[in-house]
Amino acid sequence: MAPGEEAAERAAATDKIKSMVADNKVMLFMKGSKLFPQCGFSNTAVSILRAVDAEFETFDVLSDSLVREEIKTFSAWPTIPQCFINGEFVGGSDILLEMYESGELEKTLAELKK
Repeated sequence: MAPGEEAAERAAATDKIKSMVADNKVMLFMKGSKLFPQCGFSNTAVSILRAVDAEFETFDVLSDSLVREEIKTFSAWPTIPQCFINGEFVGGSDILLEMYESGELEKTLAELKK
């Protein structure tokens, strides 16, 4: 692949990420789907979001290697899953768990419904 083509594909992947984050109040980039998580961390993130009755969308990074790589640059976070709430990067399953345990996650999600 020529350097220009690779740059264009990476830019397209970044645009796809931006669109998903903008179009969904809660967006989870994960391995697998919310119905069939493909790793323990992704399963934890889905379980936490379900525990607080969050309406959320997911994207399976295993289905698109460019999105899987570009999401790490987009968020400046090296691991998957990655959760965005109201367009802002929140973190991975460890951060979601901390927010859930402190009550901050429910509070943040309640603000979205106002």
